[in-house]
Amino acid sequence: MAGHSKWANIQHRKGRQDEKRGKVWTKLIREITVAAKMGGADLHNNPRLRLAIDKAKDANMPNDNVQRAILKGTGALEGVSYEEIRYEAYGPHGVALIIDSLTDNKTRTVAEVRHALSKNGGNLGTDGCVSYLFKHCGVLMFSPTVPENELLEAALEAGAEDVLMHDDLSKEVLTSAVDFSPIRDKLTKLGYLPEFAEVTMRAENEIELRGEQSTSMQKLLDALENLDDIQSVYSNASLNE
Repeated sequence: MAGHSKWANIQHRKGRQDEKRGKVWTKLIREITVAAKMGGADLHNNPRLRLAIDKAKDANMPNDNVQRAILKGTGALEGVSYEEIRYEAYGPHGVALIIDSLTDNKTRTVAEVRHALSKNGGNLGTDGCVSYLFKHCGVLMFSPTVPENELLEAALEAGAEDVLMHDDLSKEVLTSAVDFSPIRDKLTKLGYLPEFAEVTMRAENEIELRGEQSTSMQKLLDALENLDDIQSVYSNASLNE
């Protein structure tokens, strides 16, 4: 067993993402464009593009938007050229941050990231300063009502690396980044529908924040996620009211 309020954290995060749906679409279009540019339009040979399109479907993005983004990425339509940049940083209360961006202007992006951090008690770090605290992997979260033993058996048989049972009875299935999609598809076909599923940078150990500390950390996360050039923000903070 592990974790304190993992399920509450996941529900809170989903709610905030829903509130930012318009911005989510913009970020997904960039991700689809870059994925298509780097690996081509064939979904079978481009797992990054397949994941991005899956996220777009989950966000109810119209297929026309998806196809235009792919065409821009492959060069069939004119579009902006984006560069991937990862920043490592520290937040308040000793929290570690990984900030992924897709930008057409590195100078603007780093200035905006630095400003958001300094305004909210954080600061930029050097390459490698916090990345060792995270693991690149697939995560599938299941509700407390999903039967524990059945899910454990199905997940391990499907090829999952681990299944974590949390104190609040939620279940977390961990996969390699490469195997995430086929394992998710296998579990879905068996009737195990994850409430939350993504390839992410998962913190190996979390710092639990409560009250004002949690509020201040959420303010920083919001400031970073609201930046147009930022795709994803990962932290090792567990936020509690």
